[in-house]
Formats: sequence, structure tokens, C-alpha cells
Amino acid sequence: MSDQVQAVDEEKAIGSEEHQETAVEKEEKQAAAEYKEADKDNDMMHVRVAAPFREYYDGQAFSISAVNLTGPFDILPKHHNFISLLTACELVIRGIVKDEQKAVKITISGGIMHVKQDEVIVFLDV
Repeated sequence: MSDQVQAVDEEKAIGSEEHQETAVEKEEKQAAAEYKEADKDNDMMHVRVAAPFREYYDGQAFSISAVNLTGPFDILPKHHNFISLLTACELVIRGIVKDEQKAVKITISGGIMHVKQDEVIVFLDV
């Protein structure tokens, strides 16, 4: 064993006061800033959740989260065309409800989700 003290790279030291921003962090920060400035109408999608005799949700949304046999997933605006059978889960729709940004949670026993051109339709109890 050696009693020599090794030099510590200040940038890599835990608890270092100064943090050098990495290229990835710069890109993430820039993307977040651009998102805030983006036209919100283009960053929304129409979501409709309905059963044969009841409509649970019909409006604009930023995202929708659900679960299929593969696992949990999210749908965001500009998503590719998609169709999936849903398993029992809590469907979470993040959107605009009465001019306020809110998350609507709907407990489902299963259903079918169809995504096409920024429109998401979820059929329940079928």
C-alpha cells in the first residue's frame, strides 16, 4: 500500500461548487426553452374517451398515459399512428379542463386505443 495522496480533479469531485454544463444538458435546456415558446395549439391533441353509453372525456390534451400487455406507455402530440388493446389501469389525461391545466384520471378495466393524426380515441367496455 502506498501512502501517497492522489490529485483530485476539481470538476469531478463530489460537492464541487462549480458545475460545467455538458452538451446534453445544454440541449435539454434549449429544448425546454423552445417548448415554452412554442405555439401551444400545435402541442396539443384531441382526446376522446367513451363507453357505449357514456362519454368520460372529450377535449384537448398534452399527453395520455395508459397500460397495455407490454407495460405502461405515454402518447404525446405528433405520435405515429397507433392502435392497442388496453389492460386494467388508470388512464391519465393531462390537458385543459374548463380553461385550467389538469390531469384527469379514469380507472378502466380495459379498452382499445386508436391514435391517428393528433387524435386519440379510447373505447371502453367493448
